[in-house]
Amino acid sequence: MMNTRIGAGRTKLFLIFAASALVALPTHGQKQTPPAGGPPKPFSVPAHETYTLANGMKVTLVPYGNIPKASISLVLRSGGLDEPPGREGIADLTGELLKEGTSSMSATALAESAARMGGSLEVAVTADESALDIDVLSEFGPDATKLLADVAQHPLLPESELGRIKSNELRRIAVAKSQPGQIALARFRKLVYGDHPYGIVLPSEESINKSTIDDARKFFAGNFGAARAHLYVAGRFDANAVKKAVEAGFSGWAKGPAPVENVPKPKTQRLLDVTNRPNAPQSTVIVGLPVATATSPDNIPLTVTNALLGGSFGSRITSNIREKLGCTYSPNSQVSRRYHDAYWAETADITTECTGKSLGEIFGEIQRLQKEAPSAAELQGIESYLSGIFIIQNSSRNALIGQLRYVELQGLGEDYLKTYVQKVNAVTPAEVQSMTEKYIKPEDMTIVVVGDKSKINDQLAPFAAMGGASK
Repeated sequence: MMNTRIGAGRTKLFLIFAASALVALPTHGQKQTPPAGGPPKPFSVPAHETYTLANGMKVTLVPYGNIPKASISLVLRSGGLDEPPGREGIADLTGELLKEGTSSMSATALAESAARMGGSLEVAVTADESALDIDVLSEFGPDATKLLADVAQHPLLPESELGRIKSNELRRIAVAKSQPGQIALARFRKLVYGDHPYGIVLPSEESINKSTIDDARKFFAGNFGAARAHLYVAGRFDANAVKKAVEAGFSGWAKGPAPVENVPKPKTQRLLDVTNRPNAPQSTVIVGLPVATATSPDNIPLTVTNALLGGSFGSRITSNIREKLGCTYSPNSQVSRRYHDAYWAETADITTECTGKSLGEIFGEIQRLQKEAPSAAELQGIESYLSGIFIIQNSSRNALIGQLRYVELQGLGEDYLKTYVQKVNAVTPAEVQSMTEKYIKPEDMTIVVVGDKSKINDQLAPFAAMGGASK
């Protein structure tokens, strides 16, 4: 994390503000027009090397940047998707246990070893993947690689730490279940995915309590192996030394099982679902439906459409219900993607008295875009925004690894990143209208609302006409 001197930062900001204010003063009573932005710059993927070990493990090396640090990430196709019924949450528990030492190193020694290299071991678990990450000084790239190899293949998984880890997880679940955003997301995902693992946002307390160390060890043994693994190294490092460390650390890893293929069949349905939260000062709303996946030719046009409709701060829905109505601060839409799966959803925390009105405005903006293509100028602004943030978001070691992981998971191929900016800027107004007509259909949307039913039921009545549920 970058350290900033507060005093110097304040002085600098003041001077910039003062200079900007002087420049912006109109000389003849007219507001100055800012200069037009330059053409979008293409994103250049840094030169990188990918190869495969004899046991099936993939390795990608990305020399990048001038800062003498290297980010190393071991990604495994194993996560919530692989949890057995009744043991939801075991992937997260196992991930936490991985940090508790190896057969040759205690948890304290493991943490101290990572710290001496300038980093710390982090483990993140999602529905589709588990990742072991460490960010170290360049000269320790080979040593950090060996450290990850030891953790991935020889974890101690101590029973003595499971109780503490379970208690932490139960507290996290309890906090999440008190938050309306988490309640709404859990309801939405359950309604869309049913009993598929993607339908589980939070494991139950019962599942966590029942999980044993044998469950964690069984999950590890059945899901961790070279065939599911991809090691990424990005930054400044000695490539030859890292390759030797990879060979020494990972070549003996058993291949293990292939990744599980369990693509869901999400439900497209018009349904109103209301969760009562008495005395809530606002309603949390999620409206959405399944859409084209990342491998579809419609993926990028749909991404652009989302940004224009609700997925950017200057988007139509955001401007409407935030600025025009004053009903919410930060509404947002997104195309949420998993392995060969995606849904579009608009999410907003809305003042209680505006709940029905805001839903009407959301659907109204969708219907307007279905009937009338955006202007070329409006679309160009959105495309420039997407192009700019794409380059900015990929300007760090970890961000590059994240993009390469996404491409690998979805099977998009090397050209996806190279041509992304070009394809974004090639989307036409007619395509945006077409994407809205084809995918973003109010009549097929699941509507989830968490709020005070006594104050919002009448407002929601027009949206319950085609079916509803409540709890």
